[in-house]
Amino acid sequence: MKLVFATNNPNKLKEVQALVPSHIQLLSLENIGCTEDIPETSPTIKGNAIQKAQYIKENYGYDCFADDTGLEVDVLNGDPGVYSARYAGEAKDSNANMDKLLDNLKEKEDRKAQFKTVVALHINGKLETFTGICSGTITVQKKGNKGFGYDPIFLPNGYAETFAELPLEEKNTISHRAKAVKQLVTFLNN
Repeated sequence: MKLVFATNNPNKLKEVQALVPSHIQLLSLENIGCTEDIPETSPTIKGNAIQKAQYIKENYGYDCFADDTGLEVDVLNGDPGVYSARYAGEAKDSNANMDKLLDNLKEKEDRKAQFKTVVALHINGKLETFTGICSGTITVQKKGNKGFGYDPIFLPNGYAETFAELPLEEKNTISHRAKAVKQLVTFLNN
């Protein structure tokens, strides 16, 4: 089975390919010749995931799934949330995003946060969504060089290492994206 994963992020593609069974071959946006920026104009994470999946289905005709992820910090009323990738500006610079978040939390004791991923699957004319959440806290400094995005400052509950310090195999047992993708795989297997 071939399925388009609506992403150009090679890290995300690698992470998700490790989670799906070998009989499912993932194609990236590059593989299908999609080079344009897919609009993400919804005010919600779920809305953006659905928007991306529908865009690929309508414009390229492929069964596909798309995800959107946000880091929601309690004391910041859920920010950066839907704006996580562009928190420090349109450049989508992970280090600038982390620096801005750490700066905004400088005087805060409550550093509880959660990563939330919604996967939207467009298959056989139907739309399904799957949500994964991983709770944790924001560290005071960056640690680790694995992963991507906010991984160096996110400490999952019950762990002494940030996402960026954990091996991919271990991260893939607890992460928000892994939880949502596992629901997707269960659905596809049924």
